[in-house]
Amino acid sequence: MNPEAPIVDQIITRRLEPVSRVFGFDRGTCIDRYYIERFLRAEAAAIRGRVLEIAENTYTRQFGGDRVTRSDVLHAVEGNPNATVVADLTRADHVPSNTFDCIICTQTLLVIYDVRAAVRTLYRILKPGGVVLATVPGISQVSRYDMERWGDFWRFTTLSARRLFEEAFGPHNVRIESKGNVLVAVAFLHGLAAHELDEKELNSHDPDYQVLITVRAEKPQDVCD
Repeated sequence: MNPEAPIVDQIITRRLEPVSRVFGFDRGTCIDRYYIERFLRAEAAAIRGRVLEIAENTYTRQFGGDRVTRSDVLHAVEGNPNATVVADLTRADHVPSNTFDCIICTQTLLVIYDVRAAVRTLYRILKPGGVVLATVPGISQVSRYDMERWGDFWRFTTLSARRLFEEAFGPHNVRIESKGNVLVAVAFLHGLAAHELDEKELNSHDPDYQVLITVRAEKPQDVCD
């Protein structure tokens, strides 16, 4: 390994230890977060009315602005001071149906074992015409923090994400995209930050190297649960 070479060039050598074990968070903006924020910025018009976000409302505030009339935060267990809704998405019968105009669910479904039940709940608690903006990991390291607390169960492809959401929302109400390429996948696995790749590298997408998968799922207007 040439110690003078840029880190992005060094990572294709026979390195056994990652550059970062926390997804590059200690180096800057994580690569998956770069894609998540671009996705939410592109879908910002859907972030309106009463919005539910998981764990915190950072993205609601960042991308919803004055279109948001009420911001709610869901957490699975007691103890999160930001939470306005305490519920496990797999058994959230106490959360009223047809409540939210938008649900932001980023990098959450991977830590839920009964992922089908969670998606059914997302569908049920949306208002007709409401939108879920979700992201799930494709090629990714294990989240050690989640693994040691409640579990890290799943990685997805565009096909599995499509089937999962179409089961609840119907085939004409779901849009799925993947982000990443082989270089981005290797860089992300090593924990490089987004600024260590250039925009051309980040924004070239190869469907065989799905680092992040984005989901836009809309509940039909004429449905009321």
